[in-house]
Amino acid sequence: MKAASASTLAELAEIAGVSVATVSRSLAGNPVIAEATRTRIVALARDHGFQVNQAARNLRLKRTGAIGVVLPLGHEAGQNLSDPFFMSLLGPLADAIADRKHDLLLSRVIPTDDLWLDRIVDAGRVDGVVIIGQSDQVEVIERVARRYRPMIVWGAELPGKAQVTVGSDNFAGGRLAAEHLLAQGRKRLGFFGNVEVPEFAARFAGFQQALAAAGQSEGTLLPMHLTSESSYSAIEEYLVGHPSPDGIVAASDVIAMSALRALAERGRRVPQDVGVVGYDDVLIATHTTPPLTTIRQNVGLGAKIMIDLLFRRMKGAEVESVTMAPELILRSSA
Repeated sequence: MKAASASTLAELAEIAGVSVATVSRSLAGNPVIAEATRTRIVALARDHGFQVNQAARNLRLKRTGAIGVVLPLGHEAGQNLSDPFFMSLLGPLADAIADRKHDLLLSRVIPTDDLWLDRIVDAGRVDGVVIIGQSDQVEVIERVARRYRPMIVWGAELPGKAQVTVGSDNFAGGRLAAEHLLAQGRKRLGFFGNVEVPEFAARFAGFQQALAAAGQSEGTLLPMHLTSESSYSAIEEYLVGHPSPDGIVAASDVIAMSALRALAERGRRVPQDVGVVGYDDVLIATHTTPPLTTIRQNVGLGAKIMIDLLFRRMKGAEVESVTMAPELILRSSA
């Protein structure tokens, strides 16, 4: 004979002969309840077709079951979610969030005022927030970080700031890239990227240190946007009026790939005439012509660290920023 159904906690509690609180705690896996009791109540719930109203439970516990992943594009309004770096990080983040049995709520934000992040954290739609990139929004992020704890930022660790960050050692990465080109005997190095972005500024500072240590001049700085077409146009325009560097450190792989294209169209051979080093090691870096030498950020590990730190903060724990060592990946472009 089929067991009678139970549609409420009270009905299931009556069947089990325990209190409603005991049923609720048992179904939530609360270790306060003896394991044997929890196992029995879970089995009874299954046998009687009882399902927890997750929305109601989350409302009682002031939880949403969702994590916000936010991409602020203050300096790069034309950048899309299909950007290779975003795609390489979003996959591992989604997996790590799903492993914690939460949903991912994705927001691509073009800031129009200084309250965009306040609106996200105060809307009550997420239990915590991951921000991918500081863009030119460091002060907005910092202000919110001082009052809203369950937030982790992918970006540069900034001394004296409250925001908890995860990212690579950008200074060391920029230095590694320049040192590699200098070791090949290249003497006219250029850094391509927007140094108003904290991560890129640190990469440029490392680049400059390597040149100074080698007794070289400061090198060429060519600021540009991150999208493939805008960076290509900036590089092409530069090459029309200037001799090309014999070594290029690009602030990202997308910029490096734009450089490969522009150099080829100007008849400059890579790596014979110009060595090119990117940053990120996105998936398509192995498929460029020639394959791209680059500085790898371990985004898979970084995503796991970010979500671990976030969930620890959601439980009230104190956590610190994590900076991962970069790695030079040698391919044919330099």
